[in-house]
Amino acid sequence: MKRFLPLLILFGLALFPLQAQSPDWWRDATWYLLFVRSFYDSDGDGVGDLRGVIEKLDYLESLGIGGLWLMPVNSAASYHGYDALDYYAVEPDYGTKDDFNALIEAAHARGLRVIVDLVLNHTSSQHPWFLASARGDEAYADWYVWADQNPNYAGPWGQVAWHRKGSRFYYGAFWSGMPDLNYANPAVTATMYDVARYWLEEMRVDGFRLDAIKYVVESETNGVRLLKNAPANRQWLTAFNDHVKSINPNAFVIGEVWDATIAAERYVREDSVDMVFEFDLAQEFLNAARTGRAEPLIRMLRNVLRAYPDDRFAPFLTNHDLPRVMSQVGGDESIAKLAASLLLTSPGAPFIYYGEEIGMSGSKPDPRIRTPFQWDETPTTAGFTRARRPYEPLASEFSARYTVASQAADPQSLLNHYRALIALRNRSEALRRGATIQLSSTDRSVYAILRRSQDETLLVLINLANTPTSSYALSTRRANLPSFRSAEVIFGTARAAAAPSITAGDIRDYIPLPELGAREVVVLRLRP
Repeated sequence: MKRFLPLLILFGLALFPLQAQSPDWWRDATWYLLFVRSFYDSDGDGVGDLRGVIEKLDYLESLGIGGLWLMPVNSAASYHGYDALDYYAVEPDYGTKDDFNALIEAAHARGLRVIVDLVLNHTSSQHPWFLASARGDEAYADWYVWADQNPNYAGPWGQVAWHRKGSRFYYGAFWSGMPDLNYANPAVTATMYDVARYWLEEMRVDGFRLDAIKYVVESETNGVRLLKNAPANRQWLTAFNDHVKSINPNAFVIGEVWDATIAAERYVREDSVDMVFEFDLAQEFLNAARTGRAEPLIRMLRNVLRAYPDDRFAPFLTNHDLPRVMSQVGGDESIAKLAASLLLTSPGAPFIYYGEEIGMSGSKPDPRIRTPFQWDETPTTAGFTRARRPYEPLASEFSARYTVASQAADPQSLLNHYRALIALRNRSEALRRGATIQLSSTDRSVYAILRRSQDETLLVLINLANTPTSSYALSTRRANLPSFRSAEVIFGTARAAAAPSITAGDIRDYIPLPELGAREVVVLRLRP
């Protein structure tokens, strides 16, 4: 921890503390998606584990995050964990129940919340429930969706979804190894309610990330078959969310609805979940950073802000299913910094995929975007394990440059860019919870938003182009702003800035700095 102390002082880092009294505490956190198998190996077997996460909590604390999302930690058939074998057991590769409880205790002691992946849609085809169902065991006969004849209709994205088992067929939207649970059976719902209770009460998690929730409940009405986003699906999830809140009113439930905003926002408006991940916005963050064009992002953000109540969406850049940022931007660190700046000044509760903060690379197939974390420059292991080789080889583009060890003390590194932005967000209620006002610019490469809370107004100003600009006049429309007497630079290298003049509540043709540098990011505090 000592090696990070000067930087923490420099950035004024202050983790947002645990606040059990605030039911929407999750809005204040910057979140970190962590794959236990690939984070840190504490026992030298080549596989990351829970004790390894505990050993690296100082690093996570130094990053400034307020919450951890752990990919599945229950016992599963596959390395990724999304095909459960036992919802009540910790994955043996990761450790024991005692190890998990030790992680929760250590995280909470640092003010870090922990949510875990909960896969409701399906189990492994090797799960005892499915094996009993396939045998015709009366207790489990209709825990899954069976047909005597192949219904022969495609799954929700046109894939083969019906699979033969003996003389019958079962429905598995993702593949034959992941049969869908049948929530028309009340016993299945009751059991998953019990699973949620177990993880909340006995394992003391702070909530759940619900996987693939648009597929959980299928329905058919008047011959119309709905395999995704069915109203009955949202109704079931709303009841599930209510059940979770009955156990812990402060528990956080976030859902993966990998779909357009118009589909995803319904889950929030109907309280099926507290938040959803905003996939459309994620794509536009990266598009804007790559292309240098602000307008498509401005339009998308406008639509997103209109769609969700109280900014109840989670912005992100990539996750465990998508190519990493550095692989999408051609290894250009300056573009990666732009993307991080857009994310961490955004409304909503941002999520960071492990390794993005140090510029890890990786493209499909999935195991290559989930490679071991790069702690140092050690060949073949990157400090991830004491074993000769990790369970999965390092990223193909592994370089000593993209490690914690090489970036920790470099003020200009990508890692410290993330740290500084997260620290700013932790200090600023306007960035965490403030209203968002968009500004137009005469330069199509300039992105500008105001973030306003009761006590603070910040101007986020980003030149997305790889050339400087001096003609970028900013204006608002029907913003109802007060007068401002000064503008203070609180992020960026600029030394001084002009305050805006206000006409009838709006900013008109405002140029706060004589020039915005190429791919420059500036945050100003406007003082009344």
